[in-house]
Amino acid sequence: MGIRSKNTERCGRCRMHLPLCICAEIHRIALDTRLILVMHHREEKKPTATGPLALELLVNSELRIHGRLETPLDLGDLVVPDRRTLLLYPGEDAQVLSPGLLERDTRPVNLIVPDGSWRQAARMGKRLPGLRSIERVRLPEGPPTRWGVRREFHAHCLSTFEAIARTLGILESPAIQRSMEELFDLMVERTFQANGRASR
Repeated sequence: MGIRSKNTERCGRCRMHLPLCICAEIHRIALDTRLILVMHHREEKKPTATGPLALELLVNSELRIHGRLETPLDLGDLVVPDRRTLLLYPGEDAQVLSPGLLERDTRPVNLIVPDGSWRQAARMGKRLPGLRSIERVRLPEGPPTRWGVRREFHAHCLSTFEAIARTLGILESPAIQRSMEELFDLMVERTFQANGRASR
């Protein structure tokens, strides 16, 4: 039987229902790549947001919130001489991330990832101050998402966690991607269990 009650307590770290908590499987990973997750304040607490799980996994990561009038988002500190700053962006005008692209500039990467739906991520890239001038990259085509909790505008869209894992597979190593995807698969399995459905 699934854990269907909306009142079931959730873990404050992994956001799963407490009986299905996956925190014991979160093993911290230190990378050269620095992850900066950008999220609208209304999305921050939603249990369907997968980006925050990547923050729990990756040591060199942080969350930046936008949409609060009292504390406007400032990303100006991310463009620095000793690092290459890349925005993961779901637009056709973005360059496809590849080993060849990385060979042109071998500095360690500040990876900015908007967390939200395809439309939300595209809107952030166009509207947020400081993002328009940052180098944009997109992932090469790959397998479809396994998440399926949120309805997406495009069939090829990935959850934020999946997109981060695949990006780090290129920036860091396939082993990092596999490790992250194992945790994601566990989250998917237990999310479907909580909803009373079998995992796909």
